[in-house]
Amino acid sequence: MTFRALDLFCGAGGLSIGLRNVGFDVVAGIDGWKPAVESYAANFDHPCFLEDIKSVNASKIREWGIDPIVDLVVGGPPCQGFSIQRVGADTDERNNLIFDFARIVAELKPRMFLMENVPGLLGKRGLTIAQRFSKSMTAAGYVQYRTILNAAEFGVPQFRRRVFIVGCQANLLTSFSFPQPTHSNSEYRTVRDAIRDLPPPPDDFTPPPHDPLHRRMRLSPKNLERLSLIPPGGGFEDLPLEMRVNCHRGGAKKIGHRHVYGRLDPNQPAGTITARFDSFTRGRFAHPWENRNISLREGARLQGFSDDHLFFGTQEDVTAQIGNAVPPKLAEVICQQIFDALAGRAQETGQLSLGFSQGLDTPNAA
Repeated sequence: MTFRALDLFCGAGGLSIGLRNVGFDVVAGIDGWKPAVESYAANFDHPCFLEDIKSVNASKIREWGIDPIVDLVVGGPPCQGFSIQRVGADTDERNNLIFDFARIVAELKPRMFLMENVPGLLGKRGLTIAQRFSKSMTAAGYVQYRTILNAAEFGVPQFRRRVFIVGCQANLLTSFSFPQPTHSNSEYRTVRDAIRDLPPPPDDFTPPPHDPLHRRMRLSPKNLERLSLIPPGGGFEDLPLEMRVNCHRGGAKKIGHRHVYGRLDPNQPAGTITARFDSFTRGRFAHPWENRNISLREGARLQGFSDDHLFFGTQEDVTAQIGNAVPPKLAEVICQQIFDALAGRAQETGQLSLGFSQGLDTPNAA
């Protein structure tokens, strides 16, 4: 049994790996960022199109030689506007890309859709947009379910909480359940599990043979000195006051951002791998026992990408592709639930799946 899926905002392909692994026929990926499209195209047999999402519709898809009739549309519209780490005004033009996702779903009318985003979508900055999205999808005939899943609970060596919204055509599918966690606290995969077999990258900042991502980042002498004073799992508050940057001398209670200038704890999952994990000044991205930032390869491992997954672009491009991706393992378990629902063999798990009804939360999907 095969179902057809279309991946919008496909990035480097985290969601598409999950789709492929559970048996979906992914007809195409679409993204508006050239480095991501180049990476995606190098890893999949199906096509990937460089296109502004605002211009994507059924006619455009047909022009590419792709049948726009699909069973599932997936995508993770840009989340920066909803991020709790974002500084500045609440409004961000990228937030409206969620409505382009809704527009395409309403036109293509897949039996199901899956949208991923940061928890901030349901917070102060995003809730109004989430409610508008829900109303538009209800009007298009979809019952919707949403939850927040933590990647660490599904075998990813990273604490990463993300919102997932699943829609089912109300006249075709009657139920959906999100996956139950597969890993308890004592079973989490750790940073050590993910990267302990990797040797230190060369000291001259070149990559080793056969792995262009495992390259040492350049750090200033001052930051190398700071890093030498930070223990595994620690951050800037472990530094003497005279070693902190001026804006950090008031402590985390005053300024927040407790994890910047941080070192990974080898015995725990990593914190969220972001689009700027190539600088430990921006989070807990220093190696757990070596005095260096983690490499791009190590970041990819912590997201769950295999070493044979290819990435193209500058260091900044690749970091963003890795950090913005849905971890493939998490994608796989969600896509399996969707596949089972489409196949008519969805299992009741007992998990409460909160639904949207006319933009308002209800105990169960309407």
